[in-house]
Amino acid sequence: MIITNPVIRGFYPDPSVCKAGNKYYLVCSSFQYFPGVPIFESEDLVNWKQIGHCLTRSSQIDLESVNSSGGVFAPTIRYNDGVFYMVTTNDTYHKNFYVTTTDIYGEWSEPIFVDQGGIDPSLYFEDGKTYFMSNGSDEEGRGCIYQCEIDVKTGERLTESKPIWKGSGGRYLESPHLYKINGNYYIMAAEGGTEYGHMITYAKGNNPYGPFVSYHKNPVLTNRNLGGHQSKIQGIGHGDMVIDNAGNAFILCLGFRQHDTWSPYHHLGREVFLAPVYFDEDGWFVAGDAGIVKKEMEVELTKEQKIYDYSVDFEDLSRNKLPLIYLRKPDYDNYKWTDNCLKLKGCKTDLSQALSPTFVGIRQSDFNSSLSVEVKSVSTEAGVTVYMDENNHYDLYVSKVDEKISVVFRKCIADIKHIEKSIDVSNNSNIILEMNSNNYVYMFRCIIDGECIELGSGQARYLSSEVCGGFTGVVVGLYAVDKTENPNYSEFTKFVFNQVVEENK
Repeated sequence: MIITNPVIRGFYPDPSVCKAGNKYYLVCSSFQYFPGVPIFESEDLVNWKQIGHCLTRSSQIDLESVNSSGGVFAPTIRYNDGVFYMVTTNDTYHKNFYVTTTDIYGEWSEPIFVDQGGIDPSLYFEDGKTYFMSNGSDEEGRGCIYQCEIDVKTGERLTESKPIWKGSGGRYLESPHLYKINGNYYIMAAEGGTEYGHMITYAKGNNPYGPFVSYHKNPVLTNRNLGGHQSKIQGIGHGDMVIDNAGNAFILCLGFRQHDTWSPYHHLGREVFLAPVYFDEDGWFVAGDAGIVKKEMEVELTKEQKIYDYSVDFEDLSRNKLPLIYLRKPDYDNYKWTDNCLKLKGCKTDLSQALSPTFVGIRQSDFNSSLSVEVKSVSTEAGVTVYMDENNHYDLYVSKVDEKISVVFRKCIADIKHIEKSIDVSNNSNIILEMNSNNYVYMFRCIIDGECIELGSGQARYLSSEVCGGFTGVVVGLYAVDKTENPNYSEFTKFVFNQVVEENK
């Protein structure tokens, strides 16, 4: 059958996948956002539904004051003897840890830390032993994959950490995963950096410590040699392999969609792509379409793919709040939900600080989107933000200063903070804020007592990873700021965020 990539759209980077029974489970990085590490479930590898998060308590992950694109890096999910394991890094504090659960729909354990450095940790289980691996550097400063055995109940190292593979020569060796397939051991990793040179490489050996022989045609999967005129899908890398009940193998990996043929920017973040894997009689494998990931891929699957609609409104969120994310360490007392209304109590922290503002967001999953919300503000500032990080965001908000009410459109790009337009409104005006987007631009307007007023636009490339740096993607949010001593709640109603699947080839 033909499937359409990406299979999970928007800012869900660094996917890892495991199989338990007849279902598949996938986790992604979450960085400075909370709850941490979203979990998806699928029966067929192409239709994915979010079912929870691994890190839902502040006792599991310390995100207070972490820098943007810090915090939770590159998780790995594994299933062994009835237990799920999610191992990851709090990169800000340079700590590798894992959490466990026997109920994938329930809560996960408190963290168990492992005394081995590096990032992108992974686990491998065999014959009662638990192998722990992460990236690092050897005595000559060359990138390598380190591995040790641990007591899985305590995280204690049982053996010395040893380098088991030094990659194929690309920079930033990361994302190691170990597999045993048909009697062979495979170490698979990413190299080249999670940008336009990203790639997946691997090596084959005869035991968990090797020695490993690199695949002679590495990389096995990459789009690095394709310009935008050949493919708008770029950055393919950082993958994990899974085998279905029929014995077919697949890699789920990250990639991103650039704006257009001659516009090499991406702002939706790194997304999840699916590629088939084929083994030859000597145990080597190839992946994708001659090593390339395409928008449309021929795979050995039988279930029909349904293109998921990430659009939401308050009615949707009253039933399922899983798409919602907060910054760092939210104070939930500042958020009051009803079926058709959200009340936000602003705090003194604003969106341009690397702290925890009153903010609730939804990942943008497609270039074409539209948002509409009615705001009744009694805070200093309350509205909508198109947010990449604390230095780069577009804000459309209602301002209240000394009983004067205004609707304001502001651009914050790097160290430039500029109010594009501000209009005064009466205290009893009905105010609706609206945003529309396409591949290139965000457009902002308001509707005041039924009259539509255009407020300006902001180019999407100024919220892209190429301009802003970092590892995240655009999150569209509602927020409030109140720097008074007795902050009040702002009220948001009639919220609709539509996201339309783009039709780029």
